[in-house]
Amino acid sequence: SRLEPVARRRYVERTGIDVVPVCLQHRGTNWLRASADGLSAEGGRLVEIKCGESVYRKTAEARRVPRLYVGQVQHQLAVTGLEAADFFCHWPGLPDLLVTVARDEDYIARLLEAEQRLWEAVIAP
Repeated sequence: SRLEPVARRRYVERTGIDVVPVCLQHRGTNWLRASADGLSAEGGRLVEIKCGESVYRKTAEARRVPRLYVGQVQHQLAVTGLEAADFFCHWPGLPDLLVTVARDEDYIARLLEAEQRLWEAVIAP
């Protein structure tokens, strides 16, 4: 988290899109919430920032979001309704990585079904 503000500035410099960290809530489902590392003022651009050496290495090797973070990004897309999100990796001394992640409706449907079951188990044990 210490490097995240630096990474956010680098993302803004690279894309020309100003983003700020936000907490979000889905318009139709009150329990469906997300914390985003960056959202543009008009709400059309979302970025998830990672600054760890391991996630940087995995992203650089595969040129895609590591499996560990797919659910997080798809959840954010479910909350926002956006069609894509940027996954931005920063590690000092290495070139920044930017991967655009498309919305996956099938994945989101399965994810929300599991999240709904969890939510029901938490509020009505």
